[in-house]
Amino acid sequence: MRIAMGSDHAGFELKALLAGAIESWGHEVLDLGTDAPSPPVDYPDYGAAVGRAVVEGRADLGVACCGSGIGIAIAANKVAGVRAAVVTDVTSGHLAREHNHANVVCLGGRLTGPSVAIEAVEAFLAASPEPRHQARIDKIAALDAARAKEQP
Repeated sequence: MRIAMGSDHAGFELKALLAGAIESWGHEVLDLGTDAPSPPVDYPDYGAAVGRAVVEGRADLGVACCGSGIGIAIAANKVAGVRAAVVTDVTSGHLAREHNHANVVCLGGRLTGPSVAIEAVEAFLAASPEPRHQARIDKIAALDAARAKEQP
């Protein structure tokens, strides 16, 4: 699989750690930045970049990191077709993909320890979307479509 990755300055170290793990599992990493822990950069730019890479087909899935995982998830979710989930452990990583058909996971470099983050991402990448949840995913897509119609 090809995995798009992005982070702001607060998530840089976690992104670098996760990129190494992902590559060691045999996946290709598309690193969309940032490239250093300083100067400070804006998480919306990187969350959107990861989301766009996934929906445009340049990557199969995405992993994004900021200080908490929250802001970068909000930004990624503004890209139509992205289902980004903040994950904090192996269970949330697995369920994000299996139940919610997430295509981007977001983690907090200031909140999630390295080993837990690696396990969560590994669980996300190993999981498959369960078809029995498709009706719920369709409802999320309908919300996206309705929002798109409301915007000028």
